[in-house]
Amino acid sequence: MVRRVLAQTPRRNRGRSALLAVLIALPIGATSAFAQLRGHGGPVRALAISADGQVAISGSFDATAIRWSLTRNAAEQVLRFHSDAVNAVALLGEGRAATAGADGRIAIWTLGKTEPDIVLEGHTAPIVALAASPDGATLASASWDHTVRLWPLAGGAPRVLDEHTQNVNGVAFTADGRALVSVSYDLSVRIWPLSGAQTPTVVPMPTPLNAVATGTDGEIAVGGADGKVYFLTAGGARAGEVAAGPRPVISIAISPDGALVAAAGIGGSVGVIDRKTRTLARTLVGPGLPVWSVAFLPDSRALLTGGADNIIRRWNAATGEPIDPILLETAGDPLAAYAGDRGAEIFRACVACHTLGSDQANRAGPTLAGIFGRRIATAPGYNFSEALKHLDIVWTPETVSKLFEIGPQAYTPGTKMPEQRIGSEQDRAALVQFLERATKR
Repeated sequence: MVRRVLAQTPRRNRGRSALLAVLIALPIGATSAFAQLRGHGGPVRALAISADGQVAISGSFDATAIRWSLTRNAAEQVLRFHSDAVNAVALLGEGRAATAGADGRIAIWTLGKTEPDIVLEGHTAPIVALAASPDGATLASASWDHTVRLWPLAGGAPRVLDEHTQNVNGVAFTADGRALVSVSYDLSVRIWPLSGAQTPTVVPMPTPLNAVATGTDGEIAVGGADGKVYFLTAGGARAGEVAAGPRPVISIAISPDGALVAAAGIGGSVGVIDRKTRTLARTLVGPGLPVWSVAFLPDSRALLTGGADNIIRRWNAATGEPIDPILLETAGDPLAAYAGDRGAEIFRACVACHTLGSDQANRAGPTLAGIFGRRIATAPGYNFSEALKHLDIVWTPETVSKLFEIGPQAYTPGTKMPEQRIGSEQDRAALVQFLERATKR
């Protein structure tokens, strides 16, 4: 049942992640000497920037959102409501914002207030993307329950779009507000008309899709699990593709002037693509950890990225250089002891969600300590998806390799794990050999 719930509704712990109780001791109003924004206690999963470039909002695996002043490079407010990772954020205008998370809820905030004005419920799985319509009247949400929901912000029941057959990972309105675009693990882009005919245009794609953005000219850009950005016309015709990197693209943004596309990857880099020439213009290279979120500033000359090291960084979009020094914090790097190990470098994309040692806690995913010989969904202290508990899989070098050969969605249907595959047999072998060494109790 879909409900609109007042902010005073008791919060429920749905147990989808081990990061539920993380709270931040953040010095609100403190300024920074660098353009880096620090304050989250977990990977920065989502970013949105105001039209005037003065304010940003971020969401994190630490279950909080933060409102930032981009003129002062300072945190102004921590928004605490969700009981799990905040996967999506949107700025709605008139001092309002929306946050959504793995707890399946959307909170609508008046910035400055300590509690949300309204909570929207109805999704039955994590929400991973939000988009506000150009006229500000509607909020779209994409969820791993295979649906998109269109929420009238003035009130009323949402319209449910339920034709996807797998997790929906991205959603975006067209610039004219006449259609909505959604992308999914089910290897499709769907373009939904918002008036008149209700049947979507379905565009088959060669790979699972993780992200979508639309340009002011109507062009659609989608990010794939194969590391490519695919371009479509407003009607859904294929209009080119560019390899942004070797690992899955997990966040995508088009610059306000329409010239560039930024594609953030789970491998730790951001490809900046020239839309006109369909070429990779430059690559932003950070500390090597997954980049979960990316957003352009209004002038199109700079962009922000949010990564697995909990930091928001500002970059020069024209040169690919960081606007402030990149601080590599290796003291807390769980893979520092494995420098030069190919398997460890492949595993680096997983450290945001998984620990390796028996003395380390579960994160967004279960600890991998002692994984070999263990039946799926039996690691202690982690709340697994019900679907996984019924699978007949014991983790061995062969089954772990198979997981990444065909992808989590195919091998372990019902998983909360992001879709990614390792096409190279040698790389899969290197990863397995690393895990055999690093996960022994």
